[in-house]
Amino acid sequence: MWLRISKIVLVALTALYATLVAFNNITDYGSNFQFVRHVMSMDTTFPDNTAMWRAVTSPVLHHAAYGLIIAVEIVTAILAWLGAFMLWNSRQDAGQFNDHKRLAGLALILGICLWFGGFIVIGGEWFLMWQSDAWNGVQAAFRITLFYAVTFGILIVKDRDQ
Repeated sequence: MWLRISKIVLVALTALYATLVAFNNITDYGSNFQFVRHVMSMDTTFPDNTAMWRAVTSPVLHHAAYGLIIAVEIVTAILAWLGAFMLWNSRQDAGQFNDHKRLAGLALILGICLWFGGFIVIGGEWFLMWQSDAWNGVQAAFRITLFYAVTFGILIVKDRDQ
C-alpha cells in the first residue's frame, strides 16, 4: 500500500506544481511573458548569430505562444488532480489502481511535452535559448522534465495485490 500512496503523492505534487506555475503565469503575466518574448525574439543570443532568421518578433505570436504554454499547464494540472483523485479512490484494488493511472500518466506526458518539447527542444535549440545569459531556462526545464519523467516511470510500474 505504501508504494501506491507514494505514487499518489507524486502525482498530487505534480498537480500542485502545474497549478502553481499556471497560477503564477496568470497572476504575474508580464514577468514570464518577458521570458517568452526574449526567447522567441532571440535578442540575447550570441552577437552575429547566423540563425537569427528563426527569430519571431511579433507580439501577437509571443502572446499566442505564452497563452498556449499556460493552457498546457492548466490542462496538465487538471488531469493530474483528477488522476490523483482517481488513484486515491482505487488504492485498495491493484486492478482498478492500474486502470486509473491513465489520466495521471497523460498529465505527466503532457508535462514532459511542455518542458522537454517546448522549452528544451523548441526554446533551447530552435530559438537558441542556451546562448542567452539572461533568458536561459534550459537547466530549469531539464529539472522539471526529469521530475515528470521519474514520476511517470514510477507510476507505470504495475501494481499488484499482496
